[in-house]
Formats: sequence, structure tokens, C-alpha cells
Amino acid sequence: MTINELQAEVIEEFSELDDWMDRYQLLIDLGEEQEPLPAAEKTEQNLIDGCQSRVWLVCDEHEGILTFRAESDALIVKGIVSLLIRVVSGHTPDEILNADLHFINDIGLTEHLSPTRSNGLLAMIKQMRMYALAYKTKLGGA
Repeated sequence: MTINELQAEVIEEFSELDDWMDRYQLLIDLGEEQEPLPAAEKTEQNLIDGCQSRVWLVCDEHEGILTFRAESDALIVKGIVSLLIRVVSGHTPDEILNADLHFINDIGLTEHLSPTRSNGLLAMIKQMRMYALAYKTKLGGA
């Protein structure tokens, strides 16, 4: 599926819930489904700067496709990062770099997060794009 198709799926899933408490619960559930990172990957190098909570993000590349894995010590943040992973993981660096991640605004996430969580969300997106840029360069596509 394309990034836009995945975004449409997320938007539809969240639009079925009117109450923001239900949406927060969906985020928590998504986070709980996320596979935990091995302790060896919870390193300072994988820690995202700019997040109030601790968020570790790992990116793997196989045949030009990037796969992200992450973990957080905060339930809602873990859900947010799992949503991001669901949308951008499994795509090429170019697809990730060129994606307009509009689903975040479309589901009302930014307006329902505290300023520090919003900053953390931006930091997660920035780190995913940095990985994509680094792999694009490494793969000779820059």
C-alpha cells in the first residue's frame, strides 16, 4: 500500500470514534500491539531528542525498503509512534521524504496533544525523515 492509502486507513479508523477518550484508548491499544525493542537497541544513539518521554527509534534497510521499529516508556507516545511506523514503514527513502503526513492533522491529533507531546511528534517525524535521507545517500540516490 502507498503512504497515502495507509493514511486514508488511519483517518477512517479514527473517524469512526467521536470521543477523544476513545481515540486516546485506540492510541494506547496500538502502542500495546507494538513489539518491544530488545534492550540492546534501547541505546542513547536510538533515543529521539526533543521528546519529553523516552522514545527509541530504529530503522532497518533491506533492498531499498526502510522498516522502522520503536518503543516508548509512555503509553500514548508509544501509540503515536506506532501510528507513524504503520504509515511510513515499508517504503523507500524517497517515498518517505516526499510524503505529506497529513493524517496527523486530519485525525485531530495535533490539536489534542500537549505542546510537549506535539514537539515530540515532530521530533519523531524528523528522525524518520533523517533516517530516510541517510539511507537515500547511502544507497546512492542523493
